[in-house]
Amino acid sequence: MRAHVLYELQPDATLSVCVWCSGDMPTCWLVSEDDRHKPIQLLHYLTHTLGRGPETKIKDQKCSRQQVELTANCNRGFVTVKQLGSNPTSLDDVVVGKGNQVTFKPGQKLYLVNHLYPYTLLFREDSSPVSTPEDRSRAMKRARQGDAQEERDEDNAKIFRISQPSCSTSTVRPQITQSPTAVRVSAAPWNQGLKVSMQDPNMQVYKDEKVVVIKDKFPKARFHWLVLPWDSISSLKALRHEHVELLRHMERVGEHMVQQCHRSNTLHFRLGYHAIPSMSHVHLHVISQDFDSPCLKNKKHWNSFTTEYFIQSQDVIVMLERDGHVKVKDDVSELLKLPLRCHVCHKEQGTMPKLKEHIRLHLLP
Repeated sequence: MRAHVLYELQPDATLSVCVWCSGDMPTCWLVSEDDRHKPIQLLHYLTHTLGRGPETKIKDQKCSRQQVELTANCNRGFVTVKQLGSNPTSLDDVVVGKGNQVTFKPGQKLYLVNHLYPYTLLFREDSSPVSTPEDRSRAMKRARQGDAQEERDEDNAKIFRISQPSCSTSTVRPQITQSPTAVRVSAAPWNQGLKVSMQDPNMQVYKDEKVVVIKDKFPKARFHWLVLPWDSISSLKALRHEHVELLRHMERVGEHMVQQCHRSNTLHFRLGYHAIPSMSHVHLHVISQDFDSPCLKNKKHWNSFTTEYFIQSQDVIVMLERDGHVKVKDDVSELLKLPLRCHVCHKEQGTMPKLKEHIRLHLLP
C-alpha cells in the first residue's frame, strides 16, 4: 500500500497536510472528448473545480471559471458533479441545474456548459497517465463492454409477465408470474430513476417487446402514465429517423392506455414529451387534462405540461420523419417562467391554489 501526501498552503500561511492510502485503488481521469487538453486526474475524495481557464483551454464567457465541482470516488468508480455556474451543465442530455449534483459514470458524457465541451470518465488500475488517443480508445472500449454486460444483466432480470392494462383511481397492480430468481433492481442516481422504475414489476401496468408503461411516481393529474422504450435512448436529442416506428408504437400504446381508462369519455388526454426532461431515458407522457393532483405544486410543473415546452407526440414524429432529428429551441426553458394561465380559457391566475380552484369550474358537468 502506497501513502500519498498532499501539501496545501492555506491563506494564513499555515501548511495543511492530507494523507491517504491508495493500495490497488483505480485512478480516475477526466477526458476531453474533443482533445482540447490532456486528461485531468481526479484524486480520490479531493474536490476539483473546473471551468473556463488555462486548464481546460475554454475561453467561452458563458462558462464560469468555477463551472462545476468534481469529487471522485475511485473505489466505487464514479464522480459526483455539482453545478456551480449559472449556465447549464448537462450529463448526457439532462441538465444538472445550479446547486444540484449528479453522479457521473463511465459511458456517460458530461457537457461543461450549454451542451458544449464534452467529457468522459476513465478509471484505470494503474497510475500511469492517460495521454495518447490509443490509451483512451482501449479504456473506452473496456468501459463500453462493461456497460453492455450491465444491460444484458438488466434484460435477464425481466422475468415476469404483465396482464393487459386497466385504469382506475387506485393503484394499478399487474398480474405477475415470477421465476424462483428474484428481480434485481439496483440503486441509481436520481436522474436515472426511470431506468430502475421500468424494471420494477410493482410500477408496470403494461409491457410488450418494445415498450413498458409505468405510472408516474409523482402524477400531475388523475391519470398520468409514462411509456418508455426498452432500447436505451437518453432524450429527444438522441432520436433519429430510424426511431420513427418505435415512437409510433409508443403513441399507439399510449392511446390504448387512454381507451382502457373508464374516464376516457369524460376526460381529455394529451400525449407528448418534455423538451428538456429532468429524467434520463426518453419517455412519452400520457396525461389527463384535469390536472387534479397534489403533486402539481408550482409554476414549473404547470408550464411544463401546458406550454410549447410539452411537445405533442405527433409533432415529434413529424420532425423525425422530415428532418431526421428533433429540434429543441434554445430558449425553451424560458417557457417554464410564464405566468399561470388556465389551459382551457387562458385566464391568468395569481397562485397555484387559485388556478386549481379555477380549473375545477371547467370540470363541472
